[in-house]
Amino acid sequence: MGDGRTVVITGGESGIGRAAGRLFVAGGDRVFLVGVRADALDDAVREFGAERAGSAVADVTDEGAVEAALRAAGERFGAIDVIFSNAGISGPIAPIPDYPAVEFAQVMAVHVLGAFHVLKHGLPRMRDGGSVVINSSVVGLTSDPGISGYATAKHAQVGLMRTAAKECAPRGIRVNTIHPGPTSTPFQDAIETTATGLPQAEAARAFEEMIPLRRHAAPEEIARTVVFLASDAASFITGATIAADGGMSV
Repeated sequence: MGDGRTVVITGGESGIGRAAGRLFVAGGDRVFLVGVRADALDDAVREFGAERAGSAVADVTDEGAVEAALRAAGERFGAIDVIFSNAGISGPIAPIPDYPAVEFAQVMAVHVLGAFHVLKHGLPRMRDGGSVVINSSVVGLTSDPGISGYATAKHAQVGLMRTAAKECAPRGIRVNTIHPGPTSTPFQDAIETTATGLPQAEAARAFEEMIPLRRHAAPEEIARTVVFLASDAASFITGATIAADGGMSV
């Protein structure tokens, strides 16, 4: 890296999004973080340095707010080179007959409509030859009981990615999804404790029994996959589903 690209990251205030921002900045890029928590966004900008980082508060389900955030990114740092669409929520865990329809719709809205908004208003602001990475999940390749909302949304992101990859190919813009397995973040902690009903440490151990590598990923490990897909080293990779899941989808 080191070429001073402009990188937009949604869900950029914490977890995998913030870890990716940290790596992009360390490589010489500029990052514009979009999220819903102003305090956490401000903290990340202070960490990365105001000359290299900016932010905007936006809920990705709000098309106007997404458009305004992407416009602000362009005004701050110029044309966009990389988009990491990372914002997400987990939703409830329940069998389909018991799954609340309103919460199913909300999970779909954040993951699918949100990613669509980011692409709709981000792609026209991107330079040719850029890279888009959408953060799906291992359950965008598989699924489990009780997660119909989350798994459906994560599968749907793959369809959006494949369409965008073909549409963007004439501009040399590559579009891919990543599919992380369990990653050590507060987001994942909440999923695991809800799913198992166990205290966090016990819930984590239960999940690790399902991972062939027998451990969670660190956020930085998933972030490195994002940075790779955004780099020239991945120049012939588009329309791909990249698993970073410790072997869970095998």
